[in-house]
Amino acid sequence: MLRTQLRTAFRPQFIRGLATAPAIPQTQKGVIFYENGGKLEYKDLPVPTPKPNEILINVKYSGVCHTDLHAWKGDWPLPVKLPLVGGHEGAGIVVAKGSEVTNFEIGDYAGIKWLNGSCMSCELCEKGYESNCLEADLSGYTHDGSFQQYATADAVQAAKIPQGTNLAEIAPILCAGVTVYKALKTADLKPGQWVAISGAAGGLGSLAVQYATAMGLRVLGIDGGEEKKKLFHSLGGEIFIDFTKEKNVVEAIQNATQGGPHGVINVSVAEAAISQSTEYVRPTGTVVLVGLPAGAVCKSEVFSHVVKSIQIKGSYVGNRADTREAIDFFTRGLVKSPMKVVGLSTLPEIYELMEQGKILGRYVVDTEN
Repeated sequence: MLRTQLRTAFRPQFIRGLATAPAIPQTQKGVIFYENGGKLEYKDLPVPTPKPNEILINVKYSGVCHTDLHAWKGDWPLPVKLPLVGGHEGAGIVVAKGSEVTNFEIGDYAGIKWLNGSCMSCELCEKGYESNCLEADLSGYTHDGSFQQYATADAVQAAKIPQGTNLAEIAPILCAGVTVYKALKTADLKPGQWVAISGAAGGLGSLAVQYATAMGLRVLGIDGGEEKKKLFHSLGGEIFIDFTKEKNVVEAIQNATQGGPHGVINVSVAEAAISQSTEYVRPTGTVVLVGLPAGAVCKSEVFSHVVKSIQIKGSYVGNRADTREAIDFFTRGLVKSPMKVVGLSTLPEIYELMEQGKILGRYVVDTEN
């Protein structure tokens, strides 16, 4: 009954500065941890109240990202909020909004991204580098995220999702999709050029393959195993390099692309694979760093770096424009996320699979289970 009520576009009522819909419960189900590496508890939690600049989203589905694992472990140099509800790929329906919100209405579809909010007044925000804002608020890291049935987001940064969209399918686009789309833009490649995707069959890689193909690029994927090779080709990838079988990966990639790819998107979390990409990239090519293995270093031999005139760039999550564009690719049917929908209560099992490197595509959790 509650699900039916929340999917209806209610007429807003103003109560204590908030435009609210009726039938919002006081408690909800969510997964929370109280210390890094501690127990992931599926339990009843209070429903948060949105601030004047925020919307309250009834989260229907949330993708599970490798970043969520790092937040739980606390192995990044950026400290996390504790206790913490993780998750930053939440798709759902607006059920309440703060008194200052003008760009969302009750009943709208909305998405929770990694960037929950930023100051919008510093030099970085002015230039569109909102995710690099020193005051950025991060969903599932410094701000309770989408591994709960109700979550808040700054209305300025919340993603607008077209009405009627499949919320399970779009959830991974809100982080994985936006992230790889921005990385491909950062590589600054032209249609017909080669791009190598390191970690091509994972949650980010499987989307990167599709965005690259839709952008007119030739795609070489690097990953391990026949199952991942099959997935890569099904997504439109052209050449697959299995690093578990090749004796000389650098040579194999350069031969396959006749001199090396023009760009490399590193979504792999293997430090060796990241450094290796600086070797096989084509002269004057661009290596883009996306994956964030804890404590990793990208090594590039200086003589070759200079003589080949290569560039190494870091690419963080996209801004509002990148988000809108990435969602547009999805709504036009050009990309889809290979995914498996499971219950939110199974999150500890997903983390275990993630640690073991056994994830193919993306897991999406249904908050009702």
